[in-house]
Amino acid sequence: MTARLNLFSNPPTTTAKAAGYFGKASKTIREESTLPTATQKLVVLRASQINGCGYATDVWSKNAAHAGESATRINLVAAWRESTVIAPRCPQF
Repeated sequence: MTARLNLFSNPPTTTAKAAGYFGKASKTIREESTLPTATQKLVVLRASQINGCGYATDVWSKNAAHAGESATRINLVAAWRESTVIAPRCPQF
């Protein structure tokens, strides 16, 4: 299968610039959030899972562990609705 887009072939392209702007915006939103840092890592981890990005899922799961999240909560992010350790009204999430 041939990739439709290669951001590394020509970095100054409009697509690469847009990806950079999205990354900066995401960082700004996280920095201004009132969520605990560990919870923010779980949110970004879940977004990475939804996007199907294995690299980002790996990075954010490690970041969540480093921020103090338990292995149980990290492993259950994908099934948070059914989980008893992560609940939408839970103060930690």
